[in-house]
Amino acid sequence: MNRPSMLRMTALLLSGLVAHQVATAENTSAKPWDDAALINNNKIKAFSGSPDKKQLDRLIAEGRRLFSASFTITDGVGRPMATQAIIPTKRKRPPKNEFARTAGLDANACSSCHNLPVMGGAGDFVANVFVSEGFQLADFDSTDPQFSNERNTNHLFGAGLIELLAREMSAELRALRNQGLKQARSSGDIVSVKLVTKGVHFGKLEIAPDGVVDTRKLEGIDTDLVIKPFSQKGVITSLRQFTVNALNHHHGMQASERFGARWTGTNDFDEDGVDKEISAGDVSALVLWQASLEPPVVNTLIPPNWQAAAARGSAQFDQLGCNSCHQRTLPLNSLSFNDPGPLDAAGTLRSDELGTALNARYNLALMDWAEALEKDDQGRWLVPLFGDLKRHTIADTQVDTLGNELLSQRFVERNVFMTSELWGIGSTAPYGHRGDLTTLNEVISAHGGDARDSRDAYVKLTESDKSDITAFLKTLVIAQ
Repeated sequence: MNRPSMLRMTALLLSGLVAHQVATAENTSAKPWDDAALINNNKIKAFSGSPDKKQLDRLIAEGRRLFSASFTITDGVGRPMATQAIIPTKRKRPPKNEFARTAGLDANACSSCHNLPVMGGAGDFVANVFVSEGFQLADFDSTDPQFSNERNTNHLFGAGLIELLAREMSAELRALRNQGLKQARSSGDIVSVKLVTKGVHFGKLEIAPDGVVDTRKLEGIDTDLVIKPFSQKGVITSLRQFTVNALNHHHGMQASERFGARWTGTNDFDEDGVDKEISAGDVSALVLWQASLEPPVVNTLIPPNWQAAAARGSAQFDQLGCNSCHQRTLPLNSLSFNDPGPLDAAGTLRSDELGTALNARYNLALMDWAEALEKDDQGRWLVPLFGDLKRHTIADTQVDTLGNELLSQRFVERNVFMTSELWGIGSTAPYGHRGDLTTLNEVISAHGGDARDSRDAYVKLTESDKSDITAFLKTLVIAQ
């Protein structure tokens, strides 16, 4: 099914609570040749209610349009007196050039980077971004690795399922902590709580009777026990947070829910002369379009010799222990996607934060691609992500290719990264956090740290066995 057909089908099948109101060009002063990507008064305004087919179709289509829109100064593109920081931060002076290959502005549209093999996909090396914390002095916005980390673009297919898994796993981990607190209080003894959810181990907590929680033995997660499945460092909680961050970072388009008067005291925080650049409804449309993207699939339309090689490579993948981190599937209890979600930090809208004004529920089980998801014996959907939503040390002193960053991000060590989900890897070369590894053999051989044993075993394989693993990985593709 082609992408436009899929979007139309999505509009027919999604259900839930959402409401939106889009003023059309006919009832505004907009003209077909206007420069603005966001026509004034043509933004999504949310209200309570159940969508009919036409409303939902238009919401998804609007999200897709916003994702591909090239924003202009009429929309509010640029942030002359604000930095790319996720916490609203003023510059001391404006940059000499608004667009530069530094920490942004670095793109005209979301699809400028997310475009391989189709919109919503990954990016080539030329689309790399530079991630920094957002210094007040624009002089520090530089491609110099002392001041920013260079990152390759990840694809977004299956992102709705990834966020749902993270929400469920976070809830399970927090429930384990709460059970431990009750047990320690009632027993009067220190209680050790093993943190395991969906078969993934996140270390343990030591909980004292007085409620003090020792988090020093946690593994691959923050002390708040919230899994943050997005970004290569695993520091972004939701598609909504990712979207708000990226709009500001890459385009200087500031969402009112974070940069508006509620948090900053002004509706033009970046001082570019445009108020309320991105509404909460605009963000919701972008989130829904991303959440609706079909998860990657296994390519079965391949010659018999490739099928045979891929089967051998799949077995080798498990024998080497690659599946200890790149777990083939994780079970998901529910395909009900709420937006806004429940776990975001201040500055990104959360469930019920605006009462009933903006709370949507989409049943992804009704989507056309959901029928292809297998279920386990408990009736849970098996999400074939080839990942574990956990951070791991991926470099060491002998194998340090993937430890190529000088700056830590959000207090995550420089050589620690989230396990990359391998679904779609056959469609999304190049590889590595910087996108400077051109073959699967290179990136596998670059694994150090927690993956060192599996990597060493791979390096010792015959060239034929390595080729089989490549054949297997290249069947994991994005549907087109």
